[in-house]
Amino acid sequence: MKHQIPLKRICLKLSGEALMGPSSEDSINVDAVNLIANEIKEIRELGVDVAIVIGGGNIFRGVKIAAKGINRTTADYMGMLATVMNSLALQDAIEKIGVPTRVQSAIAINEISEPFIGRKAARHLEKGRVVIFAAGTGNPFFTTDTAAVLRAVEISAGAVLKATKVDGIYDKDPMQHQDAVKFPLISFEEAIIRKLKVMDSTAITMCMDNNLPIIVFDLFERGNIKRVVQGELMGTLVTSEQNINLIKGGTVK
Repeated sequence: MKHQIPLKRICLKLSGEALMGPSSEDSINVDAVNLIANEIKEIRELGVDVAIVIGGGNIFRGVKIAAKGINRTTADYMGMLATVMNSLALQDAIEKIGVPTRVQSAIAINEISEPFIGRKAARHLEKGRVVIFAAGTGNPFFTTDTAAVLRAVEISAGAVLKATKVDGIYDKDPMQHQDAVKFPLISFEEAIIRKLKVMDSTAITMCMDNNLPIIVFDLFERGNIKRVVQGELMGTLVTSEQNINLIKGGTVK
């Protein structure tokens, strides 16, 4: 079953932990980074415009450190720097396999990245380059989930693809509960009411306000990103009630 027509432009949200790979032994696992890079190359070859936002939790988690006494604003800026490190690692891997890539940072680090400029990002995408958005929104107290949605709206992406270690959204943690139930489809409103750990509430609300679908899927099953952009209904699709009714009614095929 199709969730919609194939996507032409996406914003891929990766957690920092995705760069650690399934074993989670290294802060940045080269094999995991190369796997992601090759998946991205595959969808670029389909003609899909690819923008990426990466978290920094594999290196530094601002909220966790702030709880131990460091000023929250300072901790969040430190977390932004971690996302820059991850972005550079992924850029290197993607460019090594022949795909031109640009890193745009929300905080100025001119020696290693471009400043974020929406129009310039869109131009890079039109020219077939992958664009990696680093340093979140550039503001403390905002997550990289919110950054991914903000950038997706700014570049007119067709969806936010949230790649995780599980195959969708469940009513409870499937790693801890064998009876956890997966949602193949769920509305923005229900995700907020149920307080499901899809994205933070700011990010989901922004998606709802802009009718921007979120697709949550397993990053580590080979070919999943390609299947999602081609329109296959897999993982969990978070969208409007209207779109859910159309899919259930078979209008979207």
